[in-house]
Amino acid sequence: MTNSLETAKQVEEQIIEDRRYLHQHPEIGFDLPNTQRYIQQRLDEIGIAHKSCGKVPDDVRKKYARAGFAEQSNCTGIVATIGQGSPCILLRADMDALPIEEEVEWEFKSTKQGLMHACGHDSHVAMLLGAAQILKEQEAQLQGTVKLFFQPGEEWGFGSKLMIDDGALENPKVDAAFGIHIMPDQEAGTLSVTKGTITQAMDSYIVDIKGYGGHSSQPHKTIDANMIMNQLYTNLNLLMTREADPKQNVTFSVGSMSGGTVTNVIPERAVLSGNMRSFDQATRDHLCERIPEMVDHVVKAWRGEYAITEFHTPTTYNDPAFVDQISDSLSTVMGSENIVDLGAINGSEDFSYISQNVPSAFVILGTGKEGEAPVHNPRMTQNEDIFKYGAALHAQVAMDWLKNQQ
Repeated sequence: MTNSLETAKQVEEQIIEDRRYLHQHPEIGFDLPNTQRYIQQRLDEIGIAHKSCGKVPDDVRKKYARAGFAEQSNCTGIVATIGQGSPCILLRADMDALPIEEEVEWEFKSTKQGLMHACGHDSHVAMLLGAAQILKEQEAQLQGTVKLFFQPGEEWGFGSKLMIDDGALENPKVDAAFGIHIMPDQEAGTLSVTKGTITQAMDSYIVDIKGYGGHSSQPHKTIDANMIMNQLYTNLNLLMTREADPKQNVTFSVGSMSGGTVTNVIPERAVLSGNMRSFDQATRDHLCERIPEMVDHVVKAWRGEYAITEFHTPTTYNDPAFVDQISDSLSTVMGSENIVDLGAINGSEDFSYISQNVPSAFVILGTGKEGEAPVHNPRMTQNEDIFKYGAALHAQVAMDWLKNQQ
């Protein structure tokens, strides 16, 4: 079995250069025009055909705007293909940043105030571009098609869905998918591989409550939106304790509550925002049905009105059979002694939408060590020596899997 790591070492400088450029120029959300242009330029240099992919429906645009995200009507995803025919394996990299002010001083620090690649998506793109170069050089030996999937909006939990809805898994039809996420507080050079559910589902709710305002000395003439909001807070948290099996890891957190301006005015409007995290599908299905029912009953019990804005990101599922099929490829690159199973992640990932459609594997590549600043931290750093492993993993998995399907 050819080891792609040796080839990845030859393009390592370019991988690091790509990562540093992207790190200096972060963009957030669905619309990443500069990031898209850079990736397209690099694909052109390598000689890989590509096309833009992704549309933002008006209802999705309005929903995210209501939630306080930047107004965006464009999705700058990219799909590229290497090889031809069936079968087809998809390799995925997300490419959006976070609204975080970077606190690390180095020569490639973010040039955009308040924005930072604090989740490693810059390195994800660079590693996939490195793999693209390796695979293009081996295109004549590919026994099928490799589809490269560069997606925005992962931090918004929906970018991959926008691309899937725009046909990213078709023409050619995708038969399997592989993705990598770096982890700066995991030992550099280790690869965590877990079968089954690997990330939590995240189900978010923004409840706009409308009551009837008035003077605090005359509460009987009002419908108190703040009181309804507080009742809702209590009941939604209690719901998790009584209708979820204690053996299931389910959390519900209210991150924002707002209503009113001064002490002597009972407000007419209030807003509660919260989200549920879960691993078990049956538990999630039940609670996703019960949460809107609870909102409806509580608000109407106090004669209020309401509107709910919902966001849903499912669990990411690592297909056990597919993981077995690529295990030798992972070991070839990393060494079997560096393959570990650190279990599922307490976080969500919109690679989940891909894994719900085709057999998939989502693995975690350590780029630091325990105790280092984690993802989503303004002081996050990474060991750049590890990026070549990510490129090699993408290429090795794709080439070997296609060959083994013949």
